[in-house]
Amino acid sequence: MAEYVDKQVVVRADPDRVAHAVATRLLSRIAKRIVEGKKAHISLTGGSMAARVLSAVAAHPRCREIEWASVHFWWSDERFVPRGAADRNDTDAFSSLLDLIDIPRGNVHTMAASDDGIDLDAAAEAYARELATFADPAVGEWPSFDVCFLGVGPDAHIASLFPDRPEIQVTDRAVLSVRDSPKPPSERITMTRPVINSSKRVWLVLVGEDKASALGLALAGASYQSVPAAGAKGRKRTVFFVDEAAAGKVPPELIDSEY
Repeated sequence: MAEYVDKQVVVRADPDRVAHAVATRLLSRIAKRIVEGKKAHISLTGGSMAARVLSAVAAHPRCREIEWASVHFWWSDERFVPRGAADRNDTDAFSSLLDLIDIPRGNVHTMAASDDGIDLDAAAEAYARELATFADPAVGEWPSFDVCFLGVGPDAHIASLFPDRPEIQVTDRAVLSVRDSPKPPSERITMTRPVINSSKRVWLVLVGEDKASALGLALAGASYQSVPAAGAKGRKRTVFFVDEAAAGKVPPELIDSEY
């Protein structure tokens, strides 16, 4: 069981309860950071559960207590399509939370869109430069994320790092362009594993029976080359927030009932 020690699994009954649990913990983490007089850097992800979590943040009573000017939002990946398109990860983020809170526009670090006048490679390079402007020398040429959210696909991909693709192996760059993605849209931008894994906390949020296999492989310490979710690891904590349907094959001893 040694391979499981550094990963926690938090189970709630259904997706709404998962979203509420994640939102509550995120707001507590941000509030603690601000009380300490520090900025909070949060890396967001895409997908329906990401939007559900952000909606739960917006609806939470503590949301109104947060000094959002002390928070910076980033994205671990983005689909290279026109700005405002439904396929973009940031579109749901704005409608679910960012348009509803008082946060300076400069604190919201979106990736370039296909209609911004630059090509895919230039967009990846531009995001790497933006990350570098907030670099924490202790981790690299990028911020030290307090929380990095990740969704997990049925194929166990994270961000736009897909199984058995070259991007998952890259360690000498912060941001990559992705072409011919196995999941549409075909062109994407993604952070690399070193950036993701330099986060203090990596929180993977997944629900549904179709994610049970990916969760099991990630927990079992499978090769990250074929199971990218298995290679996601925060410096302080790595937590899988899942519903009962996704947790069907998780051994009871791995479930953290207190976190």
